[in-house]
Amino acid sequence: MAGCVSPPWKALLLKALDSNSHLKHSSFFQLATVGTSGRPSNRTVVFRGFEEGSDKIQINTDTRSNKIEELKHFPFSEICWYFSDSWEQFRINGKIDIIDSSNPDPAKLQQREKAWFASSTKSRMQYLGPSPGFPIISEETVKETRLEPSVGPVAAFCLLVLDPDQVDYLNLKSNERMAFTSSLTGDGSKIWNFEKINP
Repeated sequence: MAGCVSPPWKALLLKALDSNSHLKHSSFFQLATVGTSGRPSNRTVVFRGFEEGSDKIQINTDTRSNKIEELKHFPFSEICWYFSDSWEQFRINGKIDIIDSSNPDPAKLQQREKAWFASSTKSRMQYLGPSPGFPIISEETVKETRLEPSVGPVAAFCLLVLDPDQVDYLNLKSNERMAFTSSLTGDGSKIWNFEKINP
């Protein structure tokens, strides 16, 4: 088992993203949470990049979605990301930080705002619609809503930040599999260990 400070799985993931970038679906992955009933809950979300200078993964979501209550109840989650061109799978497990408009940390609120402005106008518009997952009350078309491009995030916009602590990497082309686990050093910094395991 080898140890290092910089996460070697991140280099593998960046390489996979690059080699599969011609496929639109390469920026989508499945995010699994524990439902409030204790049952698994899974959905497809969009990769919004890494938190600057870290291995933390960013995801935009709606504060009104079920996953928010699920994460408040149990903040651990797992991503499953498959790259169809390079035949690579990443299962990334960790704790999720919910950054909504009520977050008391000014630096996190700034991070949320940055994520908002990095999103397309079409993506931002979805946070102005009706609450997701609720029955449609009327089939009438929703009146057109205008979004001022320079205005910051609306209340429904939420940034999720996954802090990975375990990564399972599988390459089906080379029949190679590696397990990465993190631990904290005495000064609180994260160190990654990894070993090759049977596919």
